[in-house]
Amino acid sequence: MEGMRKGIYILPNLFTAGSLFAGFYCMVSTLNYDYKTAALWILASSIFDGLDGKVARLTGTASKFGVEFDSLADLVSFGAAPGLLMYAWALKPFGRIGWLAAFLFVACAALRLARFNVQVETVESKRFVGLPTPAAASMVSATVLLFYHFGWPSSFKKLAILLLIYFLALLMVSNVRYYSFKDPELIKRQPFAFLVLAVILLIVIAAEPVIMLFVIFCGYMLSGPVGYVLTLPRRLRLKRAMHRGHEELRPPGKK
Repeated sequence: MEGMRKGIYILPNLFTAGSLFAGFYCMVSTLNYDYKTAALWILASSIFDGLDGKVARLTGTASKFGVEFDSLADLVSFGAAPGLLMYAWALKPFGRIGWLAAFLFVACAALRLARFNVQVETVESKRFVGLPTPAAASMVSATVLLFYHFGWPSSFKKLAILLLIYFLALLMVSNVRYYSFKDPELIKRQPFAFLVLAVILLIVIAAEPVIMLFVIFCGYMLSGPVGYVLTLPRRLRLKRAMHRGHEELRPPGKK
């Protein structure tokens, strides 16, 4: 209450409100059967969500109120909104299985956000534990846009979305680590080739935005499991080494 009496920072919370508005309008578009527009508003919400934290850090206006407001907005924009979109667009024909799958996505998004708030001070800032909710929602959005782009049949759509929902829900609550793009090295001087690659990437995205957005979000989604598998031998060796170290430090006669 003391913090509220002193006032709140307007600028970062205004971006959070923009993210919340975009998520709400996604649900409005879904109820109006305008699923393509709904998918675009999820992407707009993720842009606002990415800006609010950066604005707060750059301007030194981060606050406990902003963190809580951001989490509540994320649950609406990246939990409830994509869950409703997926159910109305593809999962409704499955009946109970369909709405339960959509609910699982919403529930896992809530659990992911709650865990993030608890671990925010103890987890490495360069890595997220579990797939971030904006990335999961953006993957849903990119999938909807891809189906509209190619005009794929509804039977394929239903099965693909059902499988995607369970996979995204599992990744959000998993211990798989994802790159957070919060590395300070990213904003420091980089080789000239990096700029050339960035320009080429922008050109490719502009040429085929729907396909490239799907490829980017799909690549990020799969980067966590792939990285987990590739680093598994190293982590197992480290675990065995730590176990041997504990055995050597254990007093004689102790089990």
